[in-house]
Amino acid sequence: MNILMLNYEFPPIGGGAANAHFHILKEYTAVKNLKVDVLTSAPKPGLVSEQFDENIRIIKVGIHKKNLHYWTKLEVIEWLFKARRYYRQLLKKNSYDLVHAFFGFPTGWLCYKTADKIPYIISLRGSDVPGYNVRLGLDYKILAPLFKKIWSSAALVVANSKGLKQLANEFMPALEISVIPNGVDTERFHPRNDRTIRRPVKLLTVSRLIKRKRINLLMEALKKLRENNIEAELNIAGEGALMQDLKTCASQIGIAEYVNFLARVESERMPAVYRDNDFFVMSSEHEGMCNAMLEAMASGLPIVTTPCEGVEELITDNGIVVERSTAESIAEAVKKLAHEPQRYNEMSLAAREKSQQFSWKKVADKYLLFYEGLTHSN
Repeated sequence: MNILMLNYEFPPIGGGAANAHFHILKEYTAVKNLKVDVLTSAPKPGLVSEQFDENIRIIKVGIHKKNLHYWTKLEVIEWLFKARRYYRQLLKKNSYDLVHAFFGFPTGWLCYKTADKIPYIISLRGSDVPGYNVRLGLDYKILAPLFKKIWSSAALVVANSKGLKQLANEFMPALEISVIPNGVDTERFHPRNDRTIRRPVKLLTVSRLIKRKRINLLMEALKKLRENNIEAELNIAGEGALMQDLKTCASQIGIAEYVNFLARVESERMPAVYRDNDFFVMSSEHEGMCNAMLEAMASGLPIVTTPCEGVEELITDNGIVVERSTAESIAEAVKKLAHEPQRYNEMSLAAREKSQQFSWKKVADKYLLFYEGLTHSN
């Protein structure tokens, strides 16, 4: 099979979708009867072609990127119009069996324009689903008719969690959507030997610093923990437009000395960061399926999270999904576990066990089955 993949995010640019795409490609290096070209982005103008492996080529269309982990509308438009030219060139020069687009938009739009020539798969990731990102409310309304055309013309639409599928079906109720969750490398991410809760209790969140992640709730929860005589600190791994606002917030509520902004942590250091903490906390309003949560689970960290897409598949006896998205609820959940070391240990073991149900090989194999099915049907 010969597959063309489109993703406007790819490491070092982007977040969860970029990470997922990278790991799927790693699995496909072992599939020698599969050839893959990837059309993606680069942070500086120009065109770069890289050989990911013997059977996988990465073509990067450079744009004027200001922040590796945050896309402005102008940057999206710049990539879309530059990538369109190379996309059409690739289709002319190569005999692809199908196109696999990560994100229904902007990448799905390129596929839609050539739907009469080649079938395509869309992987919904989160922000490309109306209702997911408050910041994009007006954009969703304007682009809704186009989104419906792109989705309905696809040979297959896949969401990365049941929750995201449900959100997508609120937008297009009659559309059939499959689910393929994210995976995690359980060899790279593993627990520390000593699973006891330490003092101070270390809370970790791994996130882009954007409004949808509601990091302010975690800082307010930390304040309430300390007011209840729970020695705790909050470690925040990630960067984004709200960095300075969040630092100001921490100072204003009197917890600045207990909040550590780790900024962007290099990938090779992340396993050690997880092992150096006791809980993974998340306060997102919406998620597709959180890669960081899976990595935390593989590292043996119990999870405390607000309700959002993806947690249905991930959280059972390995964490707590608070009923209300408030600082009080988050603080109460952490406090309860901090005072119950046996339950904490049971959750730590359950987190590791649960993570082993998810692997990038399973993800890659499921997509491969879809590729084969679509190829044989055409």
